[in-house]
Amino acid sequence: MAKDPVRVLVTGAAGQIGYALVPMIARGVMLGTDQPVILHMLDIPPAAEALNGVKMELVDAAFPLLKGVVATTDVVEACTGVNIAVMVGGFPRKEGMERKDVMTKNVSIYKSQASALEKHAAAGCKVLVVANPANTNALILKEFYPDVNHATVATPSGDKPVRELVKDDVWLNAEFITTVQQRGAAIIKARKLSSALSAASSACDHIRDWVLGTTEGTWVSMGVYSDGSYNVPAGLIYSFPVTCQNGEWKIVQGLPIDEFSRKKLDLTAEELSEEKALAYSCLN
Repeated sequence: MAKDPVRVLVTGAAGQIGYALVPMIARGVMLGTDQPVILHMLDIPPAAEALNGVKMELVDAAFPLLKGVVATTDVVEACTGVNIAVMVGGFPRKEGMERKDVMTKNVSIYKSQASALEKHAAAGCKVLVVANPANTNALILKEFYPDVNHATVATPSGDKPVRELVKDDVWLNAEFITTVQQRGAAIIKARKLSSALSAASSACDHIRDWVLGTTEGTWVSMGVYSDGSYNVPAGLIYSFPVTCQNGEWKIVQGLPIDEFSRKKLDLTAEELSEEKALAYSCLN
């Protein structure tokens, strides 16, 4: 028996990440090759023509799983009945702008979208925030829509810690971290555009794990609401190791934290706390 279609909202759908993401959803990368979908695509009025172009391409591609496309600049129409929302749209920082100026713009955007989701989305709608600053944008969504170092590698002899297999702590603690931190800038330098394909792929992976569940005995990293685990201040959106089952995530407890990682965790929490305070000041 065929499944009922799942309605998936993508905001900022006419942008780079949205353009890479929507065909992945339509092909079943996000929810599986047996799950029909109806895409809801939202963007700002100046992008309406480009958004309609994306819709035309989706129709022309004739994806078997794609049962409908809503392309709109109206946030209420976009949010109505959606089961999953992937928030890609946001206000980017431009030259000469102060950090608070950007935060004020994004707080306004996410406050409005949170209100529309709360009033018009389907019950139990799952929301993933992609647009930076993602953690704090997600926190604003949660505020106004309240319902919303341990990697392993499989080997023939079982799962092994990455650190044990790499056997190079100097590289892991220095060059590896720097490479990850600077990857976005490196891609912009090479493409003259920000990363899109990798962000879209990660969004699909994230929702797939959340909805369909993580493999038994494994966990993934997700930015979720902190309950104080691992001494991360409660009330932050923070990356934790989680398992997912029946559409719910659960923080994995008891993983050992070395001194180097502890310092990085604390520094990140401090930065996110400052960002949270800035965002909340924009609400007043």
